[in-house]
Amino acid sequence: MIVDQAELWIAATNAWVLARDGGGASVLVDAPPDPEGIGALLARHDLHPEALLLTHGHIDHMGGAGGVAVANPSMRTFVHGDDDFLTMHPDEQLRSLFGMVPPGDFSPPTGMQPLVAGQSLTVAGLDIEVRHTPGHTPGHCCFLLEEKGILLSGDQLFAGSIGRTDLPGGSMPELARSMAEQVMTLPDDVRVLPGHGPETTIGRERLTNPFRDLWQ
Repeated sequence: MIVDQAELWIAATNAWVLARDGGGASVLVDAPPDPEGIGALLARHDLHPEALLLTHGHIDHMGGAGGVAVANPSMRTFVHGDDDFLTMHPDEQLRSLFGMVPPGDFSPPTGMQPLVAGQSLTVAGLDIEVRHTPGHTPGHCCFLLEEKGILLSGDQLFAGSIGRTDLPGGSMPELARSMAEQVMTLPDDVRVLPGHGPETTIGRERLTNPFRDLWQ
């Protein structure tokens, strides 16, 4: 199985690609505003994306989704509807961050499909469970490949940290609840592939994460 990533854009956001084998279909998780970088990640393994799963609507995770969709017109894009206030208004996010809208097309793809808590997706031959994990944003989702022992955690859980909750729609009580109910119920050996930084495991974060008292 192929599991690879690229750190892209100014936020060093991880774009992940997963596939059963090279030279075929794949699933992308998150699309920073660097469609060319995502294209290079796919070309590294001669892959084409069947679907793009967005963990949440922040610009550093979805700002390249429209460009990737244009380059891959048969690809489906999924995001939770509770983040529409972010996903559908990238210009507002950019003005908040930079005081302006930088050059480039940050528009989301048309016809995005909604993610639903507990939903099961089969993409590129991979079975993926959608875990709704609000807290960082209202519509934040993690993606579990149970058979492969992999969790794509977005900005929910990092190696040695958790997602911030001081941005619009954030809630520390919600993040703590979703961590306790949707993430820390997983086995210790599950690999955690986060939206920023290096991978970790559930067991490592259960024992050493400095925020662990929030969900214990």
